Amino acid sequence: MNRRNLMCAALLACLSQAALAAAELQDKPEWARFFADAKVDGSIVVVDARGQAETLYVHDRDRAARRYSPASTFKIPHSLFALDAGLLRDEFQRIPWDGVKRQLPAWNADQDLRSAMRNSTLWVYEGFARELGSAREAAYMRKIDYGNALATGEAPFWVEGDLAISALEQAAFLQRLYRNRLPLPVEHQRLVKDVMINEAGPDWILRAKTGWTGRIGWWVGWVEWPAGPVFFAMNMDTPHRLADLPKRQDITRDILRSINALPKVP
Repeated sequence: MNRRNLMCAALLACLSQAALAAAELQDKPEWARFFADAKVDGSIVVVDARGQAETLYVHDRDRAARRYSPASTFKIPHSLFALDAGLLRDEFQRIPWDGVKRQLPAWNADQDLRSAMRNSTLWVYEGFARELGSAREAAYMRKIDYGNALATGEAPFWVEGDLAISALEQAAFLQRLYRNRLPLPVEHQRLVKDVMINEAGPDWILRAKTGWTGRIGWWVGWVEWPAGPVFFAMNMDTPHRLADLPKRQDITRDILRSINALPKVP
C-alpha cells in the first residue's frame, strides 16, 4: 500500500465506522486559499450528508488527523456529562455566580446552560469538573470515544491539560450527537443540540461552538438543511491571538458557502 492509501486508511480509521461507512473521501487543496487569504495555518474537515451519499472533504490531511486541546468545544460533551450526572436538570436551572469578577462581563452573572454555552462561561464548566472529578470525566470520555479521553494535566484539562482531539474525531463525535447515537440519554443529546444553535434561516439551522487555547482556535458544528446536515470541524493557529479569532468563523463560512452549505452573503 502506498503512502497516500496509508494516509486514507489512517484518516478513515479515526472516524467511527457507523458515522462514515459510505463516505467518499476528497482532498480539497483549493481550500488552502481561504487560510492563505486570512494569513493563518489550519485545517478543516467537512462531511456533506445531504442527499443519499455522504462526502468527506479534508483540507490538510496531516493536520486534520493531529490532536489538539479542544478548548471550549469541549463544552458540548461536558454539558452532556453534567446532565447525565444530575448536576443540571435542564436548560432553565440557575447556576449562581460565585461573585468573582472576571474579564468578560457576561461571565459576571448567574448563568443557565444556554447562557453558559452562548457566553462560553468557563467558571460554570470548571464547577462541573470539580463536581465530576477527573476519574468520572475520563470515564465519560471513554464511553463516548472522545479524543484521547485524558482528564489530567494543568486545569482546566480541556484547555491547559492533556485532553486532545483531532478535527476528524470532532466530526465523528458531532455526527453521533446529531443522530442521537451517543451512549447517553437521548433527551440530553437533544437539549445540548438546542443550546448549540447559533443562527437559523427559513430552511436551515447552524449549531456550533468555538474554542481557543491561546494558540489554537476551533469552530465545530453543523448546518441542518431539509436535504440533510453538513458537519464541519476546523482548527487554526492564532499567532496574533485575539485579532485572529474572527477568522475561525470567517474561513469556515467561506468554505461552507463554496459548497452551498450556507446561504450566500447578500
